[in-house]
Amino acid sequence: MRKVSFTLDDDVHRELVRLVPPRMRSRVVNEALRRELLRRRRQLATDRLMRLRDATGTLRAREILDAVHRDRKRGG
Repeated sequence: MRKVSFTLDDDVHRELVRLVPPRMRSRVVNEALRRELLRRRRQLATDRLMRLRDATGTLRAREILDAVHRDRKRGG
């Protein structure tokens, strides 16, 4: 665990002080940051997938079925 220093907007700080007991504030900020980081990781993954989708062609159902059958014949 590390201590860090960062700046909060005045209104966010006021709500934090008003709504969260003193010994719970670090936990609340940590969890909020954890959720935001997860959201950002998911967004990056989505962006990568969208670029990949745009860079590759769309397969027809028959092409997918053929590929699955070939893979099964190979033992995969």
